[in-house]
Amino acid sequence: MLGTYDVKVTAKNAAAGTEAVNELKFTTKGAEFTAHEPTRLLDTRAGVGAAKAKVGPRSSVALKVAGAAKVPAGATAVALNVTVTNTTGAGHVSVQSTKDRAEGAETSNVNFAAGQTVPNLVIEAIGEDGYVHLFNGGWEPVDLIADVTGYFAPAHANGWGALNPTRVVDTREGLGTARGQVPGQGTFGVEIAGRAGVPKGATAVAVNLTATNPRSAGHLTAYPSGKAAPATSNVNFTAGQTVANSAVVPIGPDGKINVRNGGWDPADVVVDVVGYYTPESRSALVAHGIPLRLLDTRKDGWGWKAGPLKARTHFPMQLEADTTTPDVDGWVLNTTVTDTRGNGFLSVTPDPNFWSDYVNGTAVTPQRPVSSVLNWTKGATVANVAQTPGGKGGMIDLWNQGWEDTHLLVDLLAYYKTD
Repeated sequence: MLGTYDVKVTAKNAAAGTEAVNELKFTTKGAEFTAHEPTRLLDTRAGVGAAKAKVGPRSSVALKVAGAAKVPAGATAVALNVTVTNTTGAGHVSVQSTKDRAEGAETSNVNFAAGQTVPNLVIEAIGEDGYVHLFNGGWEPVDLIADVTGYFAPAHANGWGALNPTRVVDTREGLGTARGQVPGQGTFGVEIAGRAGVPKGATAVAVNLTATNPRSAGHLTAYPSGKAAPATSNVNFTAGQTVANSAVVPIGPDGKINVRNGGWDPADVVVDVVGYYTPESRSALVAHGIPLRLLDTRKDGWGWKAGPLKARTHFPMQLEADTTTPDVDGWVLNTTVTDTRGNGFLSVTPDPNFWSDYVNGTAVTPQRPVSSVLNWTKGATVANVAQTPGGKGGMIDLWNQGWEDTHLLVDLLAYYKTD
């Protein structure tokens, strides 16, 4: 059972007539999810959550999370949309539970170039003091923004429900909403609960939100129906750009979420559902603490030689031992492409094979997915979070859907497990 418990151990010596008592508090490892209306916790442009000043090069900012907004003091992890903006040079942002971890991290959550505004979903453990730390790993100052959309605590709330990625909206085709670009400052509702594998009792949904064919710069915001559009954003784009970002969105009482085009001109929108949270599930989040790099195609590793992921191919990754009963319900991975040689997009899906099938040469070729995790252009470094179940054998596939080779990095942030 999730929670914090008082444990009391008493040792008695009957012969001597003495006893010793030791008491401690024990908190279970996993944590369940509670949706939070999108709320801005940090904006260094406005002095929200930190000083009104850019975060200096190779410097970090401490952000109070537990105890802020409606996040309780006992929360152990948080879902944040982190955005870097007003950039004048290339760099990256690392988000960790402590200052030392953030500044010493060998992994990153957000990558940016000069002049870019780039968001990414971060699911990260909260430090014992209630803070997370955001480190500017670049050599020029930047502004940082963080919007909370949910938190995890060691108490019964909402467990994870894993799904194969499913496209529920594509305005280019009229899927899930009217066909045609979303007007500037326009909003549309998306039926989520009871659709695409999401049960009617779900409280929040994990999606990948993509803007494409925008006619000018702008942003997309996803939020629960029945609420006013918040002053937050999930995806930022420039004219003509195709860009994606993961989001955790509370579901409104009518079973819908809303998506707003915050730009002044029309844009197409694509929404892929990757999972949900529901009180019917007991699948709890276990934050890894320090991100673990599972794959870097620029270097030799276990089972592969250094070299880019070939165009129009997939990389099968074993995340558990060869098993017919995977122990993990879902994986939270930060995926990054770099040294890109052309335009393309990445898909992350469960693999239908066992690792032994690949070893024996009997693996079937997985069906090529249509969903996307991130989109890139030539020469870009782009990151995004992927939440995915493993296949029947605890394996996933990483698809280079572009027509040119690219390097790929994968970092483990957390996983979901039912105890």
